[in-house]
Amino acid sequence: MGGFLQKSGEKVLIIDCDPQANATIGLGINPDEQDINMYDVFMNIFEGFPDVTIKDVIKETKSGIFLAPSSLDLVGVEPYLYNIEDRSSVLKEALNSVINDYDHILIDTPPSMGQFVLNGLIAADRIIITLDSSFFAGYGIESLTTIFSDIEESIGKKRSADMAIITKTGELQEVKAPVDEMIQSFKRLLSGKKEKFDENTLLDEIESDLRINIKEICTVPYDFNIIYSQKENMPISHTHPKSRAAQKYSDISEIVRNW
Repeated sequence: MGGFLQKSGEKVLIIDCDPQANATIGLGINPDEQDINMYDVFMNIFEGFPDVTIKDVIKETKSGIFLAPSSLDLVGVEPYLYNIEDRSSVLKEALNSVINDYDHILIDTPPSMGQFVLNGLIAADRIIITLDSSFFAGYGIESLTTIFSDIEESIGKKRSADMAIITKTGELQEVKAPVDEMIQSFKRLLSGKKEKFDENTLLDEIESDLRINIKEICTVPYDFNIIYSQKENMPISHTHPKSRAAQKYSDISEIVRNW
């Protein structure tokens, strides 16, 4: 998504708040070779740590996308955050100095609930949830229900997803739930309905619930070119722009551009 936004002529910044640093590595930056990263930005607010702003850690990658890199050091931030009252607003405050410098700022957070997810939700204007099909096949919607409940409890208000991107992995592994069933499960989650939709369920009722809770549900097919682009440390938008997955991400980026 970030790659297609960048190729459209817009200035894009990706904030990597995941200790696994997948976004950092995927853009060709070695986390172990960075003197400062998002760890230093978060720790900047605590006494005894260097004065490092988000502007200090941002660098332009070979794709043309700007990046605030992550590293495994981020794991050490959360214990400190739990000791301060405004712990969920650290990232939002840090972004104030660069908010007008970019057309789009994309925040990548870990898949599990924690302070980085909460900071991302507080800082973001829009929320995009990314899930692969095996999530539904292996865990069902109950895990997502728990995550949404934790978010509401932690930040004191309900945040709604603006988009869900579901990636399919059927070509590589057996997916127990068909794609249509997955989407229906996701709709039940976001509409607060756990009962199974049957033939008698009114389509208007489903659409009404979804309109309140989520605006876009997109699917992206599995594509080997994603693996190739990862090996090249470049977005698929730059390496295989005509591939099936790339075309889907191009469509998604166009939706985001029009927000």
